Amino acid sequence: MTNPTAVPEPGPRDAETTYAAAGGDTDVVGIAPEPAVAEGILADAPAADIFGADTERQAKEIIARYPVSRSALLPMLHLVQSVQGYVSQEGIGFCARQLDLTDAEVSAVATFYTMYKRRPCGEHLVSVCTNTLCAALGGDDIYRTLQTHLGSADKPLGHEETAGTPGEPGSITLEHAECLAACDLGPVLQVNYEYYDNQTTDQAVALVDALRAGTKPAPTRGAPLSDFKGAELQLAGFFPEDEATYRGDVDGPSQAVETLRGAQLATDRGWTAPGAQDVPLPEVEKK
Repeated sequence: MTNPTAVPEPGPRDAETTYAAAGGDTDVVGIAPEPAVAEGILADAPAADIFGADTERQAKEIIARYPVSRSALLPMLHLVQSVQGYVSQEGIGFCARQLDLTDAEVSAVATFYTMYKRRPCGEHLVSVCTNTLCAALGGDDIYRTLQTHLGSADKPLGHEETAGTPGEPGSITLEHAECLAACDLGPVLQVNYEYYDNQTTDQAVALVDALRAGTKPAPTRGAPLSDFKGAELQLAGFFPEDEATYRGDVDGPSQAVETLRGAQLATDRGWTAPGAQDVPLPEVEKK
């Protein structure tokens, strides 16, 4: 093994290198935490072309929506996720090539947002709200119940872990979500980002059992249920061209009685918000 470089000393002379390269006698595979991964990194064989001509065409359609190509990154990540069920390193490379970005620039975005999964997802993504109000109303109980129901009492399913083989029919990825923006209908959970409101532990168990059996129970509100990859394709901006199919697959009532109750009371009782007043800004003391 080569000798490490000296620690740079303060002063105008910069060190030529700040690392020691592995020598020819270093067993890189042997010292790796996962030898199989190390062998794959060292292999000279090019990665398989996972994204075909249709995905290339869709990528170009996404890029054409924006005056600056890099602005298309978020829907592009949804696109690659619709192909593989997660954002793989190949997916990051695909986005980088299409948008003329570096892998590091794409990775910085893909790892920032929790909606981009770095491990393969199941056919369905079940998100249980565990933020304060939902947790107090039973969200924590629902999440714990699903953990043991999809896993076992000895080995409950963890956050973003999958029951079944990822991508195969009936497989479910479970996650706890910080907030699903439906406090008036808590406790809530989502399946592939569609809402199931006012849930109980028994209802949640029945829901995941139905998903595992291959059925798709109708959401409480919103569009009919798709699978995870189908939802990701919609988030990338691709919908059925036929108007009737589009309306059937995408449209659905999103409002709820609880959500509109305040507005309805205001209308019934003639309440109006005061108009905005043009108040002058305070003067800033001159220094």
